[in-house]
Amino acid sequence: MEKQWFVLHTLTGQENKAQRSIEARVKLERMEDFIGRCVVPTERVTEKKNGRKRTIVKKFFPGYCLCELALYDESRGLDENGKKAIYERTWQFLRETPGVIGFVGGDRPQPLKQSEVDAILLDKPSGGQGIERPKVVFNVDEAVKIVDGAFMGLTGLVSVVDPDRGKLKVEVQVFGRKVPVDVEYWQVEKVPIEETFESARK
Repeated sequence: MEKQWFVLHTLTGQENKAQRSIEARVKLERMEDFIGRCVVPTERVTEKKNGRKRTIVKKFFPGYCLCELALYDESRGLDENGKKAIYERTWQFLRETPGVIGFVGGDRPQPLKQSEVDAILLDKPSGGQGIERPKVVFNVDEAVKIVDGAFMGLTGLVSVVDPDRGKLKVEVQVFGRKVPVDVEYWQVEKVPIEETFESARK
């Protein structure tokens, strides 16, 4: 049977519980033909707290998980209500899954496009081993203060942002000259707007 990816709505905080339940019951109830992979998309996020860098696993879409399903029975066409006929085994299986509220899109949801699935699963989120992405987002021309490394204490403007590697290029003043410094996200912190104005007045 051809499977497609659908988004399941779960109780917030029970995404992993729903995923584990689906994976365990698929084998017990021999539903492999109807139910494929089930994924709770996550990313690894880095942040600095109390001077220490730490990495946490954060859910992309709290309250949702992705599941590969054979949901629609194409051989039957439309049902008596003029809607796409579904496999009752798939529907009933998911309704009995603890933590699952239903489908995003109602009782006849649209499957995700392959491009949408690829965009979500590209970094292998199912294992939580994707690219580490900083918790704080920086922008070009934003004022930051370097809080770690050889240039600690200096303030400058962001000139280049590399979100995939979690790195920045910051222009700082050293002996009256602008010097570009490469730093990681966790080595800087944003300068409050009021401090930026104070520096400009000086």
